[in-house]
Amino acid sequence: MDYEGQICRAPMERSSFMLPVMVGCSYNQCKFCNLFRHLKYRELPMEQIEAELKRVRELHGKPKKIFLGDGNAFGLKTEKLYEILDLIAYYFPECEGINMDATVTSILHKSQEELEMLARKKVKHLYIGIESGLDDVLKFMKKDHDLAQAYQAIDRLHEAGLIYDAHIMTGVAGKGRGMENAEALAQFLNRTNPAHVVNFSMFLHKEVPLYQDIRQGTFVPADELETIREEYHLIERIAPEKAGANILYDGFHDFIHVRVRGHLPGDKEKMLAKLNGIIQEYEGKEPVYSFVQGECPDLEYCDDGKAVWDMDRKTS
Repeated sequence: MDYEGQICRAPMERSSFMLPVMVGCSYNQCKFCNLFRHLKYRELPMEQIEAELKRVRELHGKPKKIFLGDGNAFGLKTEKLYEILDLIAYYFPECEGINMDATVTSILHKSQEELEMLARKKVKHLYIGIESGLDDVLKFMKKDHDLAQAYQAIDRLHEAGLIYDAHIMTGVAGKGRGMENAEALAQFLNRTNPAHVVNFSMFLHKEVPLYQDIRQGTFVPADELETIREEYHLIERIAPEKAGANILYDGFHDFIHVRVRGHLPGDKEKMLAKLNGIIQEYEGKEPVYSFVQGECPDLEYCDDGKAVWDMDRKTS
């Protein structure tokens, strides 16, 4: 497979055949995201997409699940999506489901009839970057939706028979707002009933617009302990309103290496116990921040040795 950029998909898709249909992300404006900033967005030609399907078929591949990459494949024009899905049906009639990333606005731009047709063509799971349950945070981070739009889009997905999965980020609301964000996210998830929730947690990177907000003091990041407390608070409060609902939750943290995975509400106590052990281990220690090392070899002391992550100065 010829692939341009960084492969990023939910852990639930690790066994799927990944079929690139675009390079980069058609939106690519979220303040915190570094996945696609070095790429010029473009759609791949149908000839290239079909050649990849044919190549895998000639290798006797028979994928049951296919994931369309890259960022926001659901944002393709509906006619092109139909064409891709028809090619998949031709080369892999045994395929049971086709999944992809989506944005709230890419869903709202499609008619209900189009959503229902996509479901009939075996589109199953749509991964949506919900990130936060707070409207002011979504606006600050330049997400392309507010909560009212997210509720509307998800209602329409459910009506069409599509499955919604939520990407969230503990820590995205910044220092001191973790509990507030957890409460708001729990309310949103309980009402919207995602099949999966993936918490990638907040990461800090010099090569994204959010870095300038941190330097200027307009965004003060939470340390990893606070984000884990936020996750504890969130999981504690996830109780889907739909009777019999079962959410598969998968949470990652970059610098305090902990992963919490399980079904909610069934595995809640086990998951909380794991998080509580991490909280007790790191309480009273020096704060740890989730710095992603980019071009700067020591992100905490970059820019001619200046401490750009001077938390005391930023919070005073």
